Amino acid sequence: MKPRKKAELTFPDKMRKLVRAGISGSKTINRLPNDYSSIPDLEKRVRQVIGLINNPQRLATTMLFFVMYDIENNKVRNHVSKYLLRNGCTRIQRSIFLADLNHEKFESIRSDLTEVQALYNNQDSILIVPISTDYIQAMKVIGKSIDIDIIIKSKNTLFF
Repeated sequence: MKPRKKAELTFPDKMRKLVRAGISGSKTINRLPNDYSSIPDLEKRVRQVIGLINNPQRLATTMLFFVMYDIENNKVRNHVSKYLLRNGCTRIQRSIFLADLNHEKFESIRSDLTEVQALYNNQDSILIVPISTDYIQAMKVIGKSIDIDIIIKSKNTLFF
């Protein structure tokens, strides 16, 4: 008799199991808390954002959106960030992701995160904000010396 293959759990189902196992006071296993060394430097992240909107093969059927969260529990936060990365989102800051995905994927992410948010008693917040390419191109970076206008090639320069 052949062993039966377990059905793949959805993200909300995995999080339900985590809640049932108890998430309060849990520590992150095999990771240092707040270790964001894998996040590229700001200039590379800005280039990734601009690359998303300037991609000549970008489909007209996709939509840009930010996912931002404020989640207290390390374990839940780590699961949410891994989920977003697996689903095609690009990490912009520690708790801010940008995605250029089709509407079905947007709805799937929105639905899953809504379900996860409702699973446990918390004061967390998750924001999903659709955004236009015009707003991305008008973005300003504060706090680091990066000339965003040069990166997106929007600066008009006159030579005499």
